[in-house]
Amino acid sequence: MPMVTGSALHGELLERIDEARHRSDELFAIARPAALYERPIPERHRIIFYVGHLEAFDWNLLHGTLPGLKSFHPEFDRLFAFGIDPVIGGLPADQPSDWPSLVAVRDYVRKIRGALDEKLEDENSFGKTSDGFSLETLLNVAIEHRLMHVETLAYMLHQLPLNQKVPHYTPPDPVSLPAIPAMVSVPSGVAWLGLSRESFLFGWDNEFGAHEIEVPGFEIDRYKVTNREYLEFLNAGGYEAPGLWKADDWRWKSDQQISHPIFWKKDGEKWLFRGMFAEIPLPLDWPVYVSQAEAAAFARWAGKSLPTEAEWQRAAYGTTDGPERPYPWGLDSPEPNLGNFDLQRWNPAPVNGYPRSESAFATQDMLGNGWEWTSTPFAPFPGFRPFPFYKGYSADFFDGKHFVMKGASPRTARCMLRASFRNWFQPHYQYVYAGFRCVKR
Repeated sequence: MPMVTGSALHGELLERIDEARHRSDELFAIARPAALYERPIPERHRIIFYVGHLEAFDWNLLHGTLPGLKSFHPEFDRLFAFGIDPVIGGLPADQPSDWPSLVAVRDYVRKIRGALDEKLEDENSFGKTSDGFSLETLLNVAIEHRLMHVETLAYMLHQLPLNQKVPHYTPPDPVSLPAIPAMVSVPSGVAWLGLSRESFLFGWDNEFGAHEIEVPGFEIDRYKVTNREYLEFLNAGGYEAPGLWKADDWRWKSDQQISHPIFWKKDGEKWLFRGMFAEIPLPLDWPVYVSQAEAAAFARWAGKSLPTEAEWQRAAYGTTDGPERPYPWGLDSPEPNLGNFDLQRWNPAPVNGYPRSESAFATQDMLGNGWEWTSTPFAPFPGFRPFPFYKGYSADFFDGKHFVMKGASPRTARCMLRASFRNWFQPHYQYVYAGFRCVKR
């Protein structure tokens, strides 16, 4: 393998920053200007916050490390610093008039990019920070943080009324036959979770440290649960059966009057899928996108369970007689014919549309096409150490109220398609591009 020189690494990181900015700019352009002051998801900030947040985050992360930089708008540095994740009952109440003008926010963005880029062009900046972390690590944090928001902002834009968005091209589905549900066997063995600190690979604090878990044998769905399967659950009265729901989940469902997946819409006797740019007849072979509470209720109805994080990891990356694969399908780098990921599509695709994605245990579509809920509360791995420059990234959510998701969605960037990556959300959050598959033990 050729050695990567400091100069090449420097150039690669600058290219990745530029590409990530292009992705976020492209996403904000989907919303018509007036819509930027809307709040499509009640639990989140208005969209205008995120226009400023991505640059404020980069500035707050980097300006103390790069010599000669002084803040030119401390008020905006604070205003746009942090997102929110409130529990039910703690929703934000700010008004559009409480936020700066779009012109002022875009001027802030332009000035920060110019100031940071001038310093980052100097290759000599790439040394160690006062915390002992390299500027390379901080830039990876900045890049992935932005690309995470490119994904979560897609969740927000998805909930905007169609007339508030500029339509974009939606590619056709990959060709496939109707998906036939089946389960496959995963023999007992080891699941390798996390990254080793000695690997010198980039990962977020919650991905460290590496450890093994012995996993007893189990069966798992070959594909994600489809809209067709979930429709059977709904038609069988699954949303009216309290015995299928945990008490807290039933309270949430009842209080919020949840009666179907949020991406579905009833049109007379038919169901529609609320796509990013159009409402279409419900595609029965696409994965259903639901909250963890809804996924768990389906699993109980089916006489199954949601997998643990370790079970999911073994089914996706494990092998019968050797170490884990770097990707479910093997050694090949992620390409468009291997899954619905890396911002190729705005909507899901058939769960059996990527047969080359098959794992060693014959599961398909485990990386892309929708995150997958597990039953594992989000918690630190052994030896967890928070990033000193972003202490709350993970630690603030080790509260037993967030659950691990694995895999990726259509809007997950390529750089986060690593086996150690962990996502997490509250169990009642319906807006994520997240599905699930079930296990039998």
